[in-house]
Amino acid sequence: MWYTKDTERVSIDLETNTETGLTNVEAKKRLDQVGANEFSEHKKESIFTLFFRQINSLLIYILIGAALISAFVGEYSDAIIIVLVILLNTIIGVIQESKAEKALEELKKMTTPKAIVKRDGMTVEIPSEHVVPGDIVIIDAGRFIPADIRLIETANFQVEESSLTGESVPVDKNADWVATEELPIADQRNMAFMSTLSSYGRAIGIVVNTGMQTEIGKIANLLGKQEKEQTPLQKKLAELGKILGIGAVIVSVIIFLIGYFQGRDVLDMFLISVSLAVAAIPEGLPAIVTIVLALGVQRMIERQAVVRKLPAVETLGAVSVICSDKTGTLTQNKMTVTKVYVNGNYLSMNSPLLKQREYSRFFEAMALCNDAVFTEEEHSGDPTEIALVAAAHVAGFEKQILDKNYERIFEIAFDSDRKMMTTVHHHGGRYFVMVKGALESILPKIRVTTLEVDKIKNVANEMSAEALRVLAIAYKEIPTFDNSMTSEDLEKELIFLGLTGMIDPPREEVKASIAQCKQAGIQTIMITGDNQKTAFAIAKDLGIANEEIESMSGSEIDRLSESELCEKVNKIRVFARVSPEHKVKIVKALKTNERIVAMTGDGVNDAPSLKQADVGVAMGKGGTDVAKGAADIVLTDDNFATIVAAVEEGRNIYQNIKKSILFLPQ
Repeated sequence: MWYTKDTERVSIDLETNTETGLTNVEAKKRLDQVGANEFSEHKKESIFTLFFRQINSLLIYILIGAALISAFVGEYSDAIIIVLVILLNTIIGVIQESKAEKALEELKKMTTPKAIVKRDGMTVEIPSEHVVPGDIVIIDAGRFIPADIRLIETANFQVEESSLTGESVPVDKNADWVATEELPIADQRNMAFMSTLSSYGRAIGIVVNTGMQTEIGKIANLLGKQEKEQTPLQKKLAELGKILGIGAVIVSVIIFLIGYFQGRDVLDMFLISVSLAVAAIPEGLPAIVTIVLALGVQRMIERQAVVRKLPAVETLGAVSVICSDKTGTLTQNKMTVTKVYVNGNYLSMNSPLLKQREYSRFFEAMALCNDAVFTEEEHSGDPTEIALVAAAHVAGFEKQILDKNYERIFEIAFDSDRKMMTTVHHHGGRYFVMVKGALESILPKIRVTTLEVDKIKNVANEMSAEALRVLAIAYKEIPTFDNSMTSEDLEKELIFLGLTGMIDPPREEVKASIAQCKQAGIQTIMITGDNQKTAFAIAKDLGIANEEIESMSGSEIDRLSESELCEKVNKIRVFARVSPEHKVKIVKALKTNERIVAMTGDGVNDAPSLKQADVGVAMGKGGTDVAKGAADIVLTDDNFATIVAAVEEGRNIYQNIKKSILFLPQ
């Protein structure tokens, strides 16, 4: 575990020099040993394999037998109709499957084309396929990470890992941090992972894993290994095929024997028995099932669900568990200030009190000590800063107007050591210092009594208990300003303005949809890479879970055997800090308990579990192409409520197929 080793130990283990990097000779040698930094090719199935799999069912074999017998007895028109039905059904199936196998191809596109490394003491740009373990990689803002890297130097470095971990905000990285225990990917603060995006700052790191050994490579491996399973509809049709086949043979034999013992002509009785057997086979069944499913697909498109694999339409109707990702599906994927503590009052952001003049300085500081762009046309910047500017906007303070009135003349950028940001503004001949940051960083710098400090800490703890991310806001006025002033000069004797509590809030319509699921006998489970406290708070608000005992972390899953997980999985409603492997384990455990599982997701980390589930549901708007490629159904509005509507449609389709099966033999 590279994240538990210091930088010196890592460089020794990988036999590299952090100053000069690898030599070109050594890099070539390692490239030959470990292979290119890319995903291994999984053999694509030929069109003939896909074609054979479509006809590889007992019902189709019975129909082929019926067509041969019909031709043998001279019923050529019947034989042609049966063959056409089989071909139509097979062609539709092949088209569906060839469209579906796109996840691995999309995953390959996520690898970054170039990387900046040190070789022979020189900084050079090379194709990312040529990166090897031990390479010293230089990363700046806006660049994709070319491999799994142990960071050895960081400067305000943040990485956007949402597609890999489910974290909805960029993660601060720190090269000096060293873990003392095993941790999930989302908590490894000294690591950067292949295909994630550097969103702020810069860093230098040592490549520790490449290609299929990277975290995203493991996902590619999971996707390649998974075998296709039959849907509930396919299993039931196979059972029906057996019953009809055996029944037709038994009835034919009985009729033949009765005629034989009655002394009738043997050839006549044979032809009668065979004709009876052919008549008993519902040759229209595959075509009718396909037509019913295809009509269902059209109706689902109207309800914002695009079906990529035809049998998934019916499977949705049989779903008993929906495993949903949190970020973007159950929540808005948008950090939002929901609570504030200001002037001694703990208030919700929709409180009318916040419009009063006495709260204005709090919101001014919130918007001014901020680098986000927030206009009607554009919301860009750090998600936390966007949330603060949006809160100021709700309270009636526009950042563009404040920026004009309060000219920014100096700033000290946020960094992960200080955990603070400070700006200095000039307004009407006066100078204002605005500060925002972590409470533990700002609290020692403000002018308050011990009693007030205790009250602030209590409110901050209350916010944390609600899984809110807490930021403190402070300011002071200074008589004059010059550029020689240090952070110590500017950030002492501050006046405390208040606290903000923010969270990625639940989508408004989701709560009613989850209640609807309960009424329909469908259980909802939240599976997320986010931390356990935040996940449980959202789950409780939505009515998914009631007690903390109903939540489980990825590290707890690691301590359970397969049988223990199968036993516990029915009682757990929230799985937090989980890896892609954990998600697959959870889905498998539910399926072992004979549950029909729908899995939703939008990130690369969701792709293996989307493929493993009976029905994989990907998000169309915010989802990655990898997730869409692995899914059976894509939601065009990224809304949990649409899944519930699609399940309802699936149940109607199931009833229609049932009626068709009952009607055909009549």
